Amino acid sequence: MHYQIRKTRDFQVLLVLGLMFCTAHAPAQDVFPQKPVRWIAPVLAGGAGDLIARAMAPKLTELWGQPVIVDNRPGSGGTLGMGVASRMPADGYTLMLGVSSFVVIAPGVYPKLPYDTQRDFAPITQILSAPMVLLANNALPVRTVADLIALAKAKPDMVSYGSPGNGSAAHLASELFRHMSGTRLLHVPYRGAPPAYADLISGQITIYVGTVPAALPLVRAGRIKPLATTSAMRSRVFPDLPTVSDSGLKGYDVSTWYGVLAPVGVPATILTKLNADMVRVIRLPEVQERFAAEGGDIVANKPDDFAAFIARELVKWAKVAKAAGVKVD
Repeated sequence: MHYQIRKTRDFQVLLVLGLMFCTAHAPAQDVFPQKPVRWIAPVLAGGAGDLIARAMAPKLTELWGQPVIVDNRPGSGGTLGMGVASRMPADGYTLMLGVSSFVVIAPGVYPKLPYDTQRDFAPITQILSAPMVLLANNALPVRTVADLIALAKAKPDMVSYGSPGNGSAAHLASELFRHMSGTRLLHVPYRGAPPAYADLISGQITIYVGTVPAALPLVRAGRIKPLATTSAMRSRVFPDLPTVSDSGLKGYDVSTWYGVLAPVGVPATILTKLNADMVRVIRLPEVQERFAAEGGDIVANKPDDFAAFIARELVKWAKVAKAAGVKVD
């Protein structure tokens, strides 16, 4: 009897030890990540999108115990980096910094792209959404959006707007303004934002839709004047400035936004972990403090919500591009 009990206990001990050994030496494919993670940013180093990725990368590195390397791949209006990311293995070790211009606007203005947003990418989370600012040169005799619309209707093609290039977010935002206001505006494309701002200050162009970080120091210095912000809600950076929608163009809503995507096909368990960890990092106080400089609002949503948002944005900007006749070869 005692022998049987001891035998049973010996078997139980061996079973427990065996389970512990198997667990300790089990294949580690369920543990993510096990190697460095590459985060492709289709923007120039030092720009808004780049700064967002670099604010998060060190925190993700701490969380995962693996390096998160930001890989800048600018070029072709941001579509180059998107194309590169779309061809990477769907294992979670390549992430993509999604920028509204490249994710939802470019498909409506480029006849051919090296990627399809919905076919080639799995949304992980939207990081933040930031308004833009409708700006005017100081010599323009307007103080409100209503004044601007009245002037543009009284003098068709006299009001010129700049953009960082054909098909850019500023270009499409201005075309949406033109379409909704029923005005005729003259488009002056530039190679980037800096020369556009220079000509806005000097009076070579009359209006410009710019980002909050770039516009803020110029507004504070009195070199240009803001008329309204472009999102549905007022900006925390410009709390006294009305929105375009509140200023007469009901329903006008334009924001630049940033998110995280991965090549389609990443296992669901890894996508779930990526979403949870990204949201955790986005909500860190020190990260949100960095994001505050962009004048945006934290989103940190679920993959399904982000996917639905992208679908709506694709439809919206395709309609704007078609109505404006915007195509970029």
